[in-house]
Amino acid sequence: MGFAEYSNDDGLGLAELVKKKEIEPAELVEAAFERIERHNPQLNAVVFKAFEEASAMAKANLSGPFAGVPMLLKDILGSKKGWPNRDGSRFVPAVPSPFDSTLVVRFQAAGLIPVGKTNVPEFGALPFTEPKLYGPARNPWNLSHSTGGSSGGSAAAVAAGIVPLAHANDGGGSIRVPASCCGLVGLKPTRGRNPLGPVIGDVMGGLVAEHVVSRSVRDTAAVLDATAGPEIGDPYAARLPPAHILKPPKGSPKGFA
Repeated sequence: MGFAEYSNDDGLGLAELVKKKEIEPAELVEAAFERIERHNPQLNAVVFKAFEEASAMAKANLSGPFAGVPMLLKDILGSKKGWPNRDGSRFVPAVPSPFDSTLVVRFQAAGLIPVGKTNVPEFGALPFTEPKLYGPARNPWNLSHSTGGSSGGSAAAVAAGIVPLAHANDGGGSIRVPASCCGLVGLKPTRGRNPLGPVIGDVMGGLVAEHVVSRSVRDTAAVLDATAGPEIGDPYAARLPPAHILKPPKGSPKGFA
């Protein structure tokens, strides 16, 4: 697959090519890794790679709206079984996670294939991505500019065309700031819209929300359709919308009562 074709399509566009059998998921995973190898030495956006595991997933029987599409997980909250999750901190050892987080389970159920993890500031505490553990992430539009934070590695990877979308989360701007810095779509969902489990039910009274950064509004909406909803044990949950977020109901919205 040519660079322009892969990097210009959004996730749903690539999934449509897979559905039409114009390309295989394994080719998309290979394209993602080729771009990691090409661009990451300059960007430092990806801090963990899992080529063999992702390639094996690409050969499985995939389904869902994003079947066969590669993505990246953020090194905060995006736990994947067997992968380290260090929160960007030298204090946290590189111990393999014993489980997949609920959100990662839902990503994969939608057909997405995690290929690695992205750079973050230590514990997500800063609006720029320059941890001592990994070193600074760099903005693909200008290597001397900030990616923002804390989802800076995810935003840099998506903006560079490495993957069409990547996991992100937001407390005080950690989706929205990197999306702005890197020219992406970044939505912080409503409190309780996406699950934080299975270990965490709430962070700071719902201040922290899980989602993605992407290159298109429709990808952002379609991922939320695939992941939204409570899990057992959640202390609260947002009411689900009456229709798909990607395809809202027709007609004018009703006024407030």
